[in-house]
Amino acid sequence: MARKEELKSQILELVKEYYAEVHAPSKVFEAGKTFVNYGGRYYNEEEMLNLVDSSLDFWLTAGPWARKFETRFAEWLGVKYCSLTNSGSSANLLAFMALTSPALGERRICRGDEVITVACGFPTTVAPIIQFGAVPVFVDVTLPEYNIDVTQLEQAYSAKTKAVMIAHTLGNPFDLGAVKAFCDAHGLWLIEDNCDALGSLYFIEGEWKKTGTVGHIGSSSFYPPHHMTMGEGGAVYTNDPQLHKIVNSFRDWGRDCWCVGGVDNTCHYRFSKQFGELPVGYDHKYVYSHFGYNLKVTDMQAAIGCAQLEKLDDIVEIRRKNWALLRAGLEGIEDLILPEPQVNSKPSWFGFLITVKEGAGFTRNQLSGYLESKKIQTRNLFAGNLVKHPAFDEMRRTGRGYRIVGELTCTDLIMNNTLWIGVYPGMQPEMLHYMIETIKNFVSGHKQ
Repeated sequence: MARKEELKSQILELVKEYYAEVHAPSKVFEAGKTFVNYGGRYYNEEEMLNLVDSSLDFWLTAGPWARKFETRFAEWLGVKYCSLTNSGSSANLLAFMALTSPALGERRICRGDEVITVACGFPTTVAPIIQFGAVPVFVDVTLPEYNIDVTQLEQAYSAKTKAVMIAHTLGNPFDLGAVKAFCDAHGLWLIEDNCDALGSLYFIEGEWKKTGTVGHIGSSSFYPPHHMTMGEGGAVYTNDPQLHKIVNSFRDWGRDCWCVGGVDNTCHYRFSKQFGELPVGYDHKYVYSHFGYNLKVTDMQAAIGCAQLEKLDDIVEIRRKNWALLRAGLEGIEDLILPEPQVNSKPSWFGFLITVKEGAGFTRNQLSGYLESKKIQTRNLFAGNLVKHPAFDEMRRTGRGYRIVGELTCTDLIMNNTLWIGVYPGMQPEMLHYMIETIKNFVSGHKQ
């Protein structure tokens, strides 16, 4: 044992040296030459040490590091339960599929039931609804918040409505007060896609709460550009013990058993119960109560996450400061619509949104092209308008599979006129000032 620890110590010391030599970030920024990414991995030697440490244990599948992360992340969020999964998209899939469980009785979502959402966002917020056979009901969003127009909720409601599933756009919380009140009034489920908003706060019911914890289920993504990363990875969280058990069942092949990896007979009736039409005493580890998946993480991913979690409060604050610097620096440009935080919120920003006004004398694509030519990375607001994409071709032709409330006017404006730039913690102040100067130069050069 002593030799093992000695070898591990030597290996980890070399990892520190390797990080310093190969991965330590450069402090040199040259305007127009250094690439300004919209996002990226923000890490130091601690993530690499945890990664190598966990790999030496060679557990590989979800194990001690995963359980450690789930416990600590739930505590950080202020919720009772957290389930790690292999991506934010899988987190959304698990969050939605949990609500289709027969264990929920009359409240379960069935095929043909409706789920209110928005078309302006990332597709995997909506994909699970369609894949299951439920019907997304799309409502418009507002500017400059880029979130659901809550005045359309009642119009979107029908006797078939079972849930609302929407994202907090680029870290800006949607109007949780109005959405939660609507869901409570109609007995609906609320899923918060929190993948782009980890650390955002919303004042509700007399206190500040982290987004993702107000609804019945929240989801997070740990893809590299997000607030924290495991490379790939995601999480589903809730305060409801039944939903937590169902989420884990769908994640872990659909099994009825809730034993963690490497542990047997937690329930103490592994060979004594009768399930379905199986014989009495059939091994509970191989009883399946849902048609599930295998969406677990590896312990090595979770080890990286444990190190990232120690930085998360600082990451949120740096993102807020970077966003505020951009907002102040771009204030007053008449041809651009700048973002505004939702009332009663403290966003943990994922990016900085810019919308080109109609009649500005230049287009979004011209502005994006100019910024990219100056080594500033840009992104559109994901799908823009989901229903305009090829994946919806057949549904558009048949007129079946989804419903739109009113006109998606702001959604289409965002599809055509909106871009965003980064605020991630790896940005140096010089990069932020360079982005401000470059945008101002472009706009002033297109004055009519």
